[in-house]
Amino acid sequence: MPRIAYFGPSGTFTEMALAQLESSGAFDGPVERVAAQSPPAALALVRAGTVDGAVVPIESSVEGPVPPTLDALAVEDRLQIVAETELDVSFTILARPGTTLEQVRTIRAYPVAGAQVRMWVERNLPDAAVESASSNAGAAEDVAAGTADAAVSTALAGERLGLAVLADSVADFDGARTRFVLVTRPRPAPAATGDDRTAVVLQLDNSPGSLVSAMSEFATRGIDLTRIESRPTRVEFGTYKFYLDCIGHIEDTAVAEALKALHRKHTVRFLGSWPAATPGGQRPPSDEEAAEWLRRIRAGEPDGGN
Repeated sequence: MPRIAYFGPSGTFTEMALAQLESSGAFDGPVERVAAQSPPAALALVRAGTVDGAVVPIESSVEGPVPPTLDALAVEDRLQIVAETELDVSFTILARPGTTLEQVRTIRAYPVAGAQVRMWVERNLPDAAVESASSNAGAAEDVAAGTADAAVSTALAGERLGLAVLADSVADFDGARTRFVLVTRPRPAPAATGDDRTAVVLQLDNSPGSLVSAMSEFATRGIDLTRIESRPTRVEFGTYKFYLDCIGHIEDTAVAEALKALHRKHTVRFLGSWPAATPGGQRPPSDEEAAEWLRRIRAGEPDGGN
């Protein structure tokens, strides 16, 4: 039975994402779930060989990237994304039984979650101090332990801990979604499906035009970039790592050519090619006709084309 780490404790959205991957057939069968205190801690278990993979959040449609996940993927031994899933995200406000909204003076929230309910809290709990929690489920555990009056959490965590629901389906923006990825040690990428995503991290030379030059490797080949993020290298001011997602698979000729061209000039960390949870964007152009034309030219055939 595979051991799969997740950003815990039990009751987080990440555990729900792991369950969704499990039910969709991402694994050969049931898995043993291993809770970790943070996305970097979950990935560290993969690097150590303690678990076979980890599920971590990587992007929110409201708040954008999840920096701890991005930073952990860019350092130490390379890991690889092999699958993803998405969840609709709204939150449950939990408290100990008998507590009312009017009695709440402190509310715990994981920072990413707190940012997604900021306006709701300002309207409904204007006198409450928002305090940071280690995770969505961790916020609920703080309430159960009596160290906070309420939590921005999940219904699953509330059920597990016997907490009362003060408000449900709480979100500042309708349709909020979070993307989660399954990460393993390096292995062959899943087979191309035609609706794939490829991700890399680039470390560029600190010279004029280096970013434009790197982007042109995708643009000139008709590759659709779907995400560009920068994160500091933490070495000196003005130096960054760039995280890029594009439509396509490493087996697509255009994508492979772009990665090779980038590798010739820059430091490239391949994060994986995998089926996209929500297909979209423009697929990279096929090179079948061009490859056939080149074959005819090399073979000296008279109909090799102009």
